[in-house]
Amino acid sequence: MIERQTAPERAGGAEKLRPWRFCVAPMMDWTDRHCRYFHRLLAPHARLYTEMVTSAAVRHGDRARLLGFDPAEHPVALQLGGAEPAELAAAARIGAEMGYDEINLNVGCPSDRVQSGRFGACLMREPALVADCVRAMQDAVAVPVTVKCRIGVDEQDGEADLSAFVAALVAAGLRVLIVHARKAWLQGLSPKENREIPPLDYPRVYRLKREFPELTIVLNGGIVDPGTAQAHLAQVDGVMLGRAAYHDPYTLARLEQALFGTPLPTREDVLRRLEPYLVERLRRGDALPHIARHVLGLYLGEPGARAFRRHLSEQMRRPGAGFEVIAEAIARTGRRDERRAA
Repeated sequence: MIERQTAPERAGGAEKLRPWRFCVAPMMDWTDRHCRYFHRLLAPHARLYTEMVTSAAVRHGDRARLLGFDPAEHPVALQLGGAEPAELAAAARIGAEMGYDEINLNVGCPSDRVQSGRFGACLMREPALVADCVRAMQDAVAVPVTVKCRIGVDEQDGEADLSAFVAALVAAGLRVLIVHARKAWLQGLSPKENREIPPLDYPRVYRLKREFPELTIVLNGGIVDPGTAQAHLAQVDGVMLGRAAYHDPYTLARLEQALFGTPLPTREDVLRRLEPYLVERLRRGDALPHIARHVLGLYLGEPGARAFRRHLSEQMRRPGAGFEVIAEAIARTGRRDERRAA
């Protein structure tokens, strides 16, 4: 089997260099390439993840559109959905050849569409199959292969079934596991409800880390601020932010500062640094809303936030719209000459 440790891991790396210490979750319809570039400006050390892409789409679809990314996004992981080991291995190989730093297998999505394809969270009922998938993917690539799962599905026992599932993956060679600290209810709850209704069970994830100390475990679910993240990091190896990172993206800058000492940028500085990327993507044919929609929450909780969001929402679809619309929205906040980090 190919050696997969990173240089910091081989060296026993400093605390702040742990590769999965700070991650931004894969989120369908949200974490596209434009979102990831914006998040990179806020959090230089974060590990970024694509939206889930099915292994079949990777093999047969428009790879430039589905898998393209900017070099600034590194470290960036490709999340795959699938349940057929050979097909996943082929898709993983394609992702690695395109330059992704990690291939992640989705074993947590509860949507009906995903279930109908026999992948996502329903795979937690089939640990042997997931282990076969992990083994095949690892044999195909030199970059790390990781798994993102829930703590269980439906009526599974929260202790025994999760432990058995993880044991099978560790036996297959898995070294990094991302755990959304909620069960998934596959019948009766929508994907949105599955992110909110099943209760969070952080202690179960802490116990999992104690049970498998050799496994790098990243905790996902309900993390909304640096204090919460740092408390979890006393128990697990990494934290992954999801909805908070999207709806209040400046949270990423705050967590970056807390974990790595990176100076807080002003919100305007972040947007000004986005300008060259935005101009280039518009030149290539992207429309402003495809990029600007990701920055709507940047001023959340700040004076002028509503004016910023309203102007951007109303004007970003006007013909020929470019960065000037964002500049106008900044001016609406009344903080154009901001020189301090909020």
